[in-house]
Amino acid sequence: MANDGSREEEDRRIHQLRLIVDFACSVISRQKITLEESIRLIEGVKKIALQLFPDKESTFDLIYGSRFRRILLERFPLC
Repeated sequence: MANDGSREEEDRRIHQLRLIVDFACSVISRQKITLEESIRLIEGVKKIALQLFPDKESTFDLIYGSRFRRILLERFPLC
């Protein structure tokens, strides 16, 4: 049963991270913020992700890095 609890906790953290990433992507795509502000927002999301999932920086980069890069290139084509 402890395994079920740890799985539920991991699912909760995954859901929380998805909401944060989706919100950040929405802000970058739809709000009037600068490239520098966008990068700081992404760095903040990554910091939260590493608090939720320590030692998973490469996983974050693999899963969310390309999504953030795509959004940045769409929003700031000259970057």
